[in-house]
Amino acid sequence: MNKKLTSVLLISPLSLLLFSCGGQSQQGPGMGAQQISTLTLATQQVELNSSFPASLKGKKDTEIRPKVGGYIVEQFVDEGSRVRKGQVLFQIDKVTYQEAVAAAEATVAASKASLANAELTLANKKKLFDKGIISESEYKVAQYTYDAQKAALAQANAQLISARNDLGFTSVTSPSDGVVGDINYRVGALVSSAGALPITTVADISEVFAYFSINEKDLLEISRKTDAVNMAEVVKDFPEVGLQLSDGSIYPIKGKVETVSGVVNQTTGSVTLRAKFDNKGNILRSGASANVLIPETDNNVILIPQRMTYEIQGKHFVYAVQPDSTVAATEIKILSNNDGQNYIVTSGVSAGVKIAAEGINSLKDGMKIIPVEKK
Repeated sequence: MNKKLTSVLLISPLSLLLFSCGGQSQQGPGMGAQQISTLTLATQQVELNSSFPASLKGKKDTEIRPKVGGYIVEQFVDEGSRVRKGQVLFQIDKVTYQEAVAAAEATVAASKASLANAELTLANKKKLFDKGIISESEYKVAQYTYDAQKAALAQANAQLISARNDLGFTSVTSPSDGVVGDINYRVGALVSSAGALPITTVADISEVFAYFSINEKDLLEISRKTDAVNMAEVVKDFPEVGLQLSDGSIYPIKGKVETVSGVVNQTTGSVTLRAKFDNKGNILRSGASANVLIPETDNNVILIPQRMTYEIQGKHFVYAVQPDSTVAATEIKILSNNDGQNYIVTSGVSAGVKIAAEGINSLKDGMKIIPVEKK
């Protein structure tokens, strides 16, 4: 019994000593607190962009339809080909039209011969009439015959011109510079001017129009920021707009709003605008989708670098430094649009608030730190 008691008595003071030392280590001033860089928030001027879905159209989208019917025997371009005005795109079988030209030429030749004969007859009849050998009516018959043959030649010439035009139309050409769109009919297909679909489309994309809609209230707000007294002046004073492509990249050339529709859509309460963008590199394509970015400058915006925030279940937080140098997890509200590096804060923190700028993953709510202001 004495041994057991002695053992207890020997162990107990050692345990108390260890506990006491441990307590002093945890509670000593400054022990365990780490230095953390902090950032004092301030308002600043930034350019915000409002994004609006847009559809792109070429400066001129021209349907290519044949003026004559027939089978396509040759195709000289493919989808996406860059073409010039007057370039041959397709060849329609021209045998029938060549025969029509030959027949028209023969008709013209026959008409010329008939006219020459009628002219000779008329000259003879006139001599006889002048001598009183034939009656006036007989002379007039010769005159009418000559006039009829003259008209017949004119008609034959017109038919020849038409036949030659039709022959020329068998070569389907591009009416403008541009890019070839979808090809609906290829070699072997029977086409006509009355076909349901065009053979293809040529889009002039040297300039591209972006059509987009904005809320009527937004348009009024934009107009109030200018000195415009009418919509024409609103368009003239409209800021240059940007274009975000479908992959998220920003088109390098700014555009200009050219038109605003005069009618508000009763269903959506929006108006349609058209912005023009130069397309020298042919990056933009007719029929593509994009987002038009309308800039707006704000002088009182708080920006927080994204690396100084963390996210939980779709909510964004920062660690705000308290007067006692502890950090408090603070939810912030942000705009959906950002530049990929900073968040635009709408609520949760204000100018003058100090937040943790680094070591975010190592911090916890209520943890004490040694704040070091970030320079």
